[in-house]
Formats: sequence, C-alpha cells, structure tokens
Amino acid sequence: MLHHIELWVPDLPRAVREWGWLLTRLGYRPYQEWRHGRSWRQGPVYVVVEQSPAMGGTHHDRMRPGLNHLAFHAGSRRDVDALADTAAAHGWVPLFAERYPHAGGPGHYAAYLANSDGFEVELVAVDGPPQDIG
Repeated sequence: MLHHIELWVPDLPRAVREWGWLLTRLGYRPYQEWRHGRSWRQGPVYVVVEQSPAMGGTHHDRMRPGLNHLAFHAGSRRDVDALADTAAAHGWVPLFAERYPHAGGPGHYAAYLANSDGFEVELVAVDGPPQDIG
C-alpha cells in the first residue's frame, strides 16, 4: 500500500489553496503543517505539498521524465462531474475537455485536470466496471 506522496511546489500558498480544495473534496483531512509544507491524510495515506529550500527548479513538467499524473478514486460519476464543474474556481483547468468524461477510453469515466503548477490529476469514477488503461 502507498504510504505517502510528496510534491515539491514553487508556491506553497497557491499549492495549499489548489491541492487543499481538491484533497478535502476527495475526503482527505489536514494532517501536518510546517513552515515549508502541508499535508492531508486519508486513512494511512497522506499527500504532502512542500516548497522545499532544497528544490533545484521552479517548474513541474508532466511531459518530461518523472511524475505524469496522480489518479484518485473520486466517488460516483456525479461526484466526478461536480468536481470537474467547480475545479476552475479553485485553480484547476480541464485537460482533454473535448473527450470528457471518456478521455481514458469508452469504459473509463474520469476528469483530467491540471493546476497552476502543471500537476495533472485524474479523477476516476468508481461506480463502473474497472478498466486498466495502462
């Protein structure tokens, strides 16, 4: 099982607003807070955003080697639609909007979003048959 994910971000207040909104909507709760970071936890798994003084750059590029996206179980199709509908007000923009909600294939219901720092999330509806899209 996954223990935690740590994302280094160039602007902590912005990341707290964007990630905090999304993670809270997904059922995560505030967990830790320190000068350079915050975390949210759901069960044994937590997600960290940190503006580390050791960070060597200021830009995340999901199209380069490294993290492409994080995929979350997001509830029902109705829940995914509600998140997609309100995401822009919280710093997230839709990706692949012309193929929503089936950008991952005809049997896969999900919203794909990117935030101000270029991090992508996939919000997957859990009320359908699971499909491995690779």
